[in-house]
Amino acid sequence: MLWYLLYPLRGTTKAPVLAPTHPLRAAFSRYGTWAARHVKTVLPISTAVVFVLLYLFPFLYTTDATNITSGVSNLPHHVWTDAQPLSDSAVVEPDVIMRSIWIHGSYMKALERDVLLGALELQDELLGPTTDFNPRHPEEAPVLPDPLADLTPEQRDSFHIINGLTPKSWFFHSPLQYWSGSADNIAADQDIISTVNAKKTQSTSVNVTLRHSIVFSGKRFEERRLVAADALVITLIHLRDSPVGKQWVRKAEALAATEMGDKWTIIPGDGRSTSSQLYEFQFRPMSWSDWAVLTVAYSLTILYLMLSLSKLRAVKSRLGIMVTILAQITASIFSSFTVCAIFKIDLSRIPYYAYPLVVLTISVENSIRLINAVITTSWSIGISDRIGEAFGATAHVAVANRLQNLLILLGLSRITLPGVAAFCTFAAVAIVFDFFYLATFVLSVLSVDVRQRELSELEKAAVRRRSSSQNTKSQQTWVETFRQFRLGEVGASTRIAGSTVVLGFVLIAQSHYAPESGSQWVNRIFQLSRGSSNGGTSKSSLLIDIHQARSPTSWLRLQDHQTAREVISVIKPWAHSYVACVHDPLIFVLKGSDRMPGTREPFFLPAVYDFLHHEIPRFVVLLLTLVAMLLLFTNYLVRDKQQRGEPRHPDDEPLLSIETISHGHTLDVVMMAGSPGGQLASAGLDRLIQVWDVPGGSRIQIASNSDSPTDELSEVADNIFPVLGMAVDRESRWLVLLSHQRVLLWSIEDQQWVSMMEIDLGGHRHEALFFSKTPIDSIPSVVVVGRNGTMTELDFEAETSKEFTICKTPLAWVVPFTESYLARKNVSQVSVLTASRKSCIHLVRQHGSEWLSEEVKFANRGSKDIHCLAPIPALSMYLVGRSQTVDLVDLRTSVIIHAFQTEIMQPRSLKQISMSRPRQTGLTSLTLSYVNLDTKDLVIQTYLPEDESDTICSGDPLEALKGKPRVWDGTREVIRRVANPGTWEALSNGSIVGVRQKPQAQAQQWQSKVAVGGVRKRGGNRSDTGSGGSASEAWEVWVISNLETKGDLETRLLDLPDEDKHDQGHLMISDLGPMVRLGTKSVAVGLGNVIKVISVGHEYFDQHRDHLAPSDLRNMSAARRRKALGASSRARAVW
Repeated sequence: MLWYLLYPLRGTTKAPVLAPTHPLRAAFSRYGTWAARHVKTVLPISTAVVFVLLYLFPFLYTTDATNITSGVSNLPHHVWTDAQPLSDSAVVEPDVIMRSIWIHGSYMKALERDVLLGALELQDELLGPTTDFNPRHPEEAPVLPDPLADLTPEQRDSFHIINGLTPKSWFFHSPLQYWSGSADNIAADQDIISTVNAKKTQSTSVNVTLRHSIVFSGKRFEERRLVAADALVITLIHLRDSPVGKQWVRKAEALAATEMGDKWTIIPGDGRSTSSQLYEFQFRPMSWSDWAVLTVAYSLTILYLMLSLSKLRAVKSRLGIMVTILAQITASIFSSFTVCAIFKIDLSRIPYYAYPLVVLTISVENSIRLINAVITTSWSIGISDRIGEAFGATAHVAVANRLQNLLILLGLSRITLPGVAAFCTFAAVAIVFDFFYLATFVLSVLSVDVRQRELSELEKAAVRRRSSSQNTKSQQTWVETFRQFRLGEVGASTRIAGSTVVLGFVLIAQSHYAPESGSQWVNRIFQLSRGSSNGGTSKSSLLIDIHQARSPTSWLRLQDHQTAREVISVIKPWAHSYVACVHDPLIFVLKGSDRMPGTREPFFLPAVYDFLHHEIPRFVVLLLTLVAMLLLFTNYLVRDKQQRGEPRHPDDEPLLSIETISHGHTLDVVMMAGSPGGQLASAGLDRLIQVWDVPGGSRIQIASNSDSPTDELSEVADNIFPVLGMAVDRESRWLVLLSHQRVLLWSIEDQQWVSMMEIDLGGHRHEALFFSKTPIDSIPSVVVVGRNGTMTELDFEAETSKEFTICKTPLAWVVPFTESYLARKNVSQVSVLTASRKSCIHLVRQHGSEWLSEEVKFANRGSKDIHCLAPIPALSMYLVGRSQTVDLVDLRTSVIIHAFQTEIMQPRSLKQISMSRPRQTGLTSLTLSYVNLDTKDLVIQTYLPEDESDTICSGDPLEALKGKPRVWDGTREVIRRVANPGTWEALSNGSIVGVRQKPQAQAQQWQSKVAVGGVRKRGGNRSDTGSGGSASEAWEVWVISNLETKGDLETRLLDLPDEDKHDQGHLMISDLGPMVRLGTKSVAVGLGNVIKVISVGHEYFDQHRDHLAPSDLRNMSAARRRKALGASSRARAVW
């Protein structure tokens, strides 16, 4: 609601998005990261807080009507209850008139014997003899007495309400009824305190229970027992024409003028009540409409929670997250109840069914926002960093919403009736606790859940690698279609849901306490706000001097709903409330009493002190036991990483991990090809070709230039050198090798040569080699695109080849890709984009058995200085790299949607990363990376939507033709640079990784530690020094991740100085070998005769994931990498 109110100033209703460098967001992010990393600390602490407040709850509350005022609070029931004054302008005829006298002795010593005996004298003077009071009278018409004459006991009793409800009826309740109104019983009682506590359930003749709340004022409790009281309260309740009421008034005035005035100090001195006030005492059960409204509200909130959680794809247990959110809400509610009880806030006036609603609506909104933020945060960073970034991006909104609701509740508490004001206080405390549990308990559980999902994904990927691939088409059910509403956003209706519920419920609750009909009760709110500053009538100086422990007004508000119900059943059995004209009490203070407070009244609820005195030892033992159990349980949830071969604190480990693949080549590796499934093929100057199973840690040599081939194909393979190209299919089942005259196909699954076909390249080099289709049950087809503009498709199944012409001019760039609509249909058909040396672009698509080439013509821009192309299948677009611009082109219409301005670009250096969210159209970011031609720096330009929760849509080609490219003009641009990038690659998880030489001064520090003998290191003494050194020691790996926010740069030595290389046969290296992508978060780079596999975060090596949903690659989890899942499913450090 706050953002809607600020719309005239901000121009938008969306919550503000803080910059990643904003101090507030940075502080929240640091805390969120810390909390996610220290689950074993945060989770037990938050749960211990919940335990403390829950443990206190049963000691502070009771449902026993007789214990309501025994130093504990009363739990809410299913009724609306209150004792509220009515406005002076209210035209209401009172149902009864209430008169009372308060008898004081010394401060908090009203239960002393002399005070009780004196009070009995006053009671008998006002009402007549009350010993063994039994007002039942034979059914006969009462005799009307002389108005000025005293009533006889028989006349008095004949008008008692037990003998029939008439306008002359009356009844009373008094603490002296504990002793049957007998002075002898009081004098003979040896333990008055025990008698008072034992008879607190005693009823009067009209079945009104003599609770301590109605017969004493200023009570003090210990161990739920009354131990002291400041005043005895004798109350007369009568109807308008009651003779007993008239006698009470007449006798009270007479007491002030008789000898009683010598024994008692009477306030007022003339014995006349100075004023009266209309009060409404209410006991109103919830109506069917109340139940219906609240049930609908709860149902809608729970439905929203279930639908929101049902679309989450990045948590391990949706049920677990739902339980976590509900546990957070429950803990907030009980914590608020406990705190309110400690500070003596009466919550019994609002039905219990209403209390969770406000907390539920506000908590669900913010919890879902946090979970969505975790999902939409870049997955190229660690789990803890992701959760920290998500918390930093949403915490300020959660805090602002809670401050807004706190201010609303504060304002409402000032202008509403006491029962509603208490509810506002409860909601405010619950909102504060809800944020505390969100920032501790929910963050910890969310961290554990995401971490468990990461481990689960690793295990599933390992299982899938050991099973055969099944290319089955995924069908989407209508249920999934129904649930495909946008992820990562909280709609406008839910952004204001919490505040709307707060306002709505408070107004509804206020209406239940208003006796007026129609809309007049709304006006009463403003009357209360204007009159709240008056503070009521001022006390007389005598009342101030006697230091009453509780004022008559506050005593009235303490009257519980059970007493109201009992009185209603006596005077208005058919109603749920009654209105009483309450006269100010007459105060009788025994002369000679010391009214100065001897001790300060307890600030907290008496039950709190009882708990501290008697329950602390047991509580401490249980708390320590719970904390110990929580620590063990948290260890189980997080899992012992050492049992899995993983570091104990993976989030503290570097983002980069490096593995060495050796013992495969004796000379430099000059060519490699990789697959998403982790299969890597390498060819070296030693004329060896190896196929490595990186996840499984195995290899097989498929060509060796051997003199003793095992079969004809092996003989051909051994003579295939020089190898011009190699490629591995997406499913990691096939490897194809290309030479000047032949193309050979190797089955990775069967580990044998399958077929060989002749090819004539005409002396030209090839520009691309890829698989066009890879059927499950047959041999695939391979496409070779020559630099001369021709394309040859080799069908190994039919042993035929076809040649097609793409362009008549030599090609400079060829890139195959799978179009987005085919990827969604799980079709592996490939399209091709080419650029020639004359800057003409062709789009090649397969139609049946033919390949058709179509030249792309730009209507609004010429074709010149084009040097590279980069498809974006998720948008059905592609990028055209020029010298100083990058054009975004629609694949279907060939319309340039937008032109990105760049620095002077080194030709053929453009690479892109497009990030999207699951089940959401558009991109969350687009990153263009290229090398500056002049400075040789890597330039990274990232384009983001203005609002982090939004996406960048592709834009309308027709609007672009009209010169209105609105979509991309509204994006934010973030530019970063990496000096001396070396060889680098952009990964689909949103990171850019590279290998470069360290500066010479730093390199020498490492080189001086290693001795070199000739070209190859032969195992010399490591303590020897030499000027040559191993150049591999001077190489470092760098990665820049989290491009959407901070753009963190992390570096690591490619070879650690203590790594033993004597048995690996490393060569001295002056230049890097080839770099290829492996999986979705890794690259393999040749370093002399060894291969380094560099991973950024978790690498699943799951070919099915990449094949079935190419767009989902951008959303896969890439938290910081665990070092091992198990010996059988991880690559070995040394091969």
